[in-house]
Amino acid sequence: MAKMRDPRLSHQSLQVLRVFFDEPKESFAGADIWRRTGILAGTLYPILARFEAAGWLDSDWEQLSASEAGRPRRRLYALTPKGYNKANEALAQLGIIGRPAWAQ
Repeated sequence: MAKMRDPRLSHQSLQVLRVFFDEPKESFAGADIWRRTGILAGTLYPILARFEAAGWLDSDWEQLSASEAGRPRRRLYALTPKGYNKANEALAQLGIIGRPAWAQ
């Protein structure tokens, strides 16, 4: 079986990883990530798909029905342990972890 390569880490994909890394136990919808990063859907969703295919993220539909929520159901993405380790490694190599927010 061929070993899956890690996704390429662009500036935008690192921004997405940072959202998850800052709150590793939380799940985020694409709209939540967009609000935090400003990355548009045409770039954001392919990044999320690559991270999910690599095993860095898991996703599932929220439990609320559309009628209960008063809006379409959202797909929620969560960091996996592998994703946490990969994010930690990538962000540490760039010196992003541990810096004050104003210095980033």
